[in-house]
Amino acid sequence: MRFADFVQINPKVALKRNFSHPCVMMEDITPGYRYVNSPRAKEFKGGSVFESGDTLFARITPCLENGKIAQYVGEPAFGSTEFIVFRGKPGISDNNFIFYLAITDIIRKPAEKSMFGASGRQRADINVISEIDISFIPFPIQCKIAAVLCAYDDLIENNTRRIRILEEMAQAIYHEWFVYFRFPGHEGVRMVESPLGLIPEGWEVKNLFNVAEITYGYPFNSSFFSNEPEGMQVIRIRDIPNNSTSTYTTESAIKNKYKANQGDILIGMDGNFHMCKWAGGEAWLNQRVTRLRTKPNSIPQCLLFLLIQPKIRELNATIVGTTVAHLGDNHLREILLLIPSDSVNRMCHEIFDPILRSEIILRQKNTILRAQRDLLLPRLVSGELDVEGIMPEIKVEP
Repeated sequence: MRFADFVQINPKVALKRNFSHPCVMMEDITPGYRYVNSPRAKEFKGGSVFESGDTLFARITPCLENGKIAQYVGEPAFGSTEFIVFRGKPGISDNNFIFYLAITDIIRKPAEKSMFGASGRQRADINVISEIDISFIPFPIQCKIAAVLCAYDDLIENNTRRIRILEEMAQAIYHEWFVYFRFPGHEGVRMVESPLGLIPEGWEVKNLFNVAEITYGYPFNSSFFSNEPEGMQVIRIRDIPNNSTSTYTTESAIKNKYKANQGDILIGMDGNFHMCKWAGGEAWLNQRVTRLRTKPNSIPQCLLFLLIQPKIRELNATIVGTTVAHLGDNHLREILLLIPSDSVNRMCHEIFDPILRSEIILRQKNTILRAQRDLLLPRLVSGELDVEGIMPEIKVEP
């Protein structure tokens, strides 16, 4: 049947203009994550409108190609004009099933091929998307298929919440000890002048290059790139926000110094200078991706991330390029970091090292769960796998 007969496309939602409502923008959607909710409220003057359960489908390049598709959860809201909204029809299509259908090539590939408009601002043709032919699956079977896939995404979401809690714990300790200087035993420590202002006596200000080993990425030949798991993974700038990559290269003779391992700090040197603590497995560093590792007997890797993060944000706010901001070696060489005394540093290792290990483990679990879900997804949504005997209450082992 026609996709437009299966779902409601851009359905109406009653939102009062010039009143504050929840708002979702394109940057709020993380590819590979099912759910999105509103991180803000804004005055509604126009845009796409949606309610809880609706699927938000990016129509503009490169957001669509990058997988900016999510299911909204929350009060009726509005968002970017670049969203196409899909909703189920009572008794015909299930909202959860629609999300999974939307992220498959059944919908995405025709949408991508329908792009039109000026280079760099091309948009998918909603009329083409409406006419996509899909295989109709009865509503009860849709619900069972969605239940299988939801089990994976719910566990991914649970792990993501745990990661968020770990990150919040680390941030809270960092602010107490390194911003407010309320570390254990601070009462007996006097403050002294430094290039960064007043700091506790016994602490030091060091250049980033004195604390960390820094490696810039390799200029890979993109003609060797593939999305098939052949060769070695390559981390590109666009992979850093997702902390995972689907790009592989068969290019050979690359030195091991360009390799990223679990826990390495990665910075994208163009655009918004995204950072991550890498958890996507052994991979090569592509050009304009920079790796940071603390030097032996230095501060914890997790603390290095917390110390450098505000510095990169400051650079992001001040560096302006002709079309996109660029971070260079000269910028990194100007970064000064506050290094604690030996006694505080030992306590930092005791606290921050386990937090980083736990975070990496949870991210690895999510990578495995996504791979399993993505393997099942096209076979379930197409009806290739029979789910007649499966109950909706599916459980997936962590």
